[in-house]
Amino acid sequence: MIAFNFEYYKPDSLDEAVKLYKELSKSGKEPLYYSGGTEIITMARRNDLVTKAVIDIKGIPECNVFEIKGNQLIIGAAVTLNHIAENKLIPFLSETADFPADHTSRNKITVGGNICGKIIYKEAVLGHLIGDSSVSIYGKKGKRILPIIQAFNQKLQLKKGEFLFQLSTEISYSNLPYISVKKTKQGKMEYPLISMAALKKNNNIQMAFSGVCSFPFRSMEMEKYINNKTLNKEQRIEQAISHLPAPIFGNIQGSSEYKRFVLRNLLEYTLETLDGERR
Repeated sequence: MIAFNFEYYKPDSLDEAVKLYKELSKSGKEPLYYSGGTEIITMARRNDLVTKAVIDIKGIPECNVFEIKGNQLIIGAAVTLNHIAENKLIPFLSETADFPADHTSRNKITVGGNICGKIIYKEAVLGHLIGDSSVSIYGKKGKRILPIIQAFNQKLQLKKGEFLFQLSTEISYSNLPYISVKKTKQGKMEYPLISMAALKKNNNIQMAFSGVCSFPFRSMEMEKYINNKTLNKEQRIEQAISHLPAPIFGNIQGSSEYKRFVLRNLLEYTLETLDGERR
């Protein structure tokens, strides 16, 4: 049970959502944008979150789009993870959308909610990071479109009052070789020990990870070393690991030492699968 009252709004346009946010903020109601709502509801029940108003973006048409337009797959922020997982237009996006939670929860969890939420893993972002997706963000100055690799640094970098409303990915990426792996301590429904996705484009491997550090990431520095064919396989792996963007994050899923071991094996598997590097 949620122990506080809050106002609920469901705008039907991008402009209306931003206008509501501005008005509610002025009234001291600390509004939150709301998509699937699973995380907000869970945190509110635990008293980890308090707000006096939520703005549900599911009524905005642009947030519900799932279509191919030109050479792009456009996915609205309010599209559920199960919808993406079951419509395999770009396979690695579908597989990474299937990583978080269980099937029932993924009927409610949206791609925007997963990427923008407070849970550190944000596994649905992995496919978009390796797929060079763009994010469409809306705020008081209107729309801005950015490459996700630029907009996502530990989390999606949103200005006050902004929200994610769409992601777009070139449909040609559906033809690229890729891998996606989720390693857990026990069952698939757990938070990840490590989740990763990788693809090969223009003879280079692009990789993204969740669970290694305390935030999901794609590291160009790691890719520089994993793609350096003047080094042998062992050197490529060790150099990539030594250039992680932050220390390995030990937690209840696994110690930092164990995660390093798993990461090393995953990088070896990546090279064997995508680059033909065998033992």
